Amino acid sequence: MPVDPLSSRPPLRRAPRTFIAALLVVGVVVPSIIIRELIEGVMGTGPFADLGWIAVPMAATAWLAPHASYRRRDALWWLVGGPGLYIFIVIAWRVAFLPYRDWPPRPDEASRVRWLRDHQQAGLWYRPGAAR
Repeated sequence: MPVDPLSSRPPLRRAPRTFIAALLVVGVVVPSIIIRELIEGVMGTGPFADLGWIAVPMAATAWLAPHASYRRRDALWWLVGGPGLYIFIVIAWRVAFLPYRDWPPRPDEASRVRWLRDHQQAGLWYRPGAAR
């Protein structure tokens, strides 16, 4: 069985995890706002500008969702607005903690994760190779 080099890294504390999650959210939302402004400058306001501003967050949500126990189709919540941003914030929070997990796995993921029992990491799940 191959050794996972990340298993020796302790889980992140709250401040670094919050910083990484905030960077992910800002790194997705700011470019989408810039894209919307560029489209509005060229074509004016309209549905194309509205769809242009959610294209980047939808793609990022669909790409990161499986790593955070979400489905790729949850990216469609961006079409509604607020729920899409909320789901992406949760996904960013979870991805910032990988390869450790503080949420229970879905039934189809249960065979790939293990429950940690040592005294420093008790109560966490670990998925080898999740952060590669």
